[in-house]
Amino acid sequence: MKKLLLLILIFIGITACEKSQKPQKEPVTTDIPVYDSTLAAETGADDYGMRRYVMAFLKEGPNRDQDSTEAARLQRAHLDNITRMAEGGKLVMAGPFFDDWEVKGIYIFAVETVEEAEELTKTDPAIQAGRLIMELHPWYGSAALMKAGDMHKRLAKESI
Repeated sequence: MKKLLLLILIFIGITACEKSQKPQKEPVTTDIPVYDSTLAAETGADDYGMRRYVMAFLKEGPNRDQDSTEAARLQRAHLDNITRMAEGGKLVMAGPFFDDWEVKGIYIFAVETVEEAEELTKTDPAIQAGRLIMELHPWYGSAALMKAGDMHKRLAKESI
């Protein structure tokens, strides 16, 4: 009887050791995004999470012979116009290129038509002066871009 009890205790001990040495399964998590109809409506998203924009390529214009003071004034007015359009929700992305390409920067307008974007480009002092010209193209992209400005405000220590 003592031998049988000893064998049972050894068996229980071996089984317990085997269980403690087996790798434990990680709990299964499902990080599947959940459709947010309110956010979709707010950003103008279609069923694919996309929307229409107009992309603008800012190119060198025919009138680039301003002196440095005037060029700096036009650049400041250009940046102020970018800020105004972004704050008005019409411009969701803008930025310069860092090379010597003829295209100096891009805009992504949150408008439906090229004609709407043309009206917005007419408000840019650098375009009015002929320092820049815009080439406009309809574009289909993620509606999440509509939230880029809010995120940018949280990332920027200083404004332009």
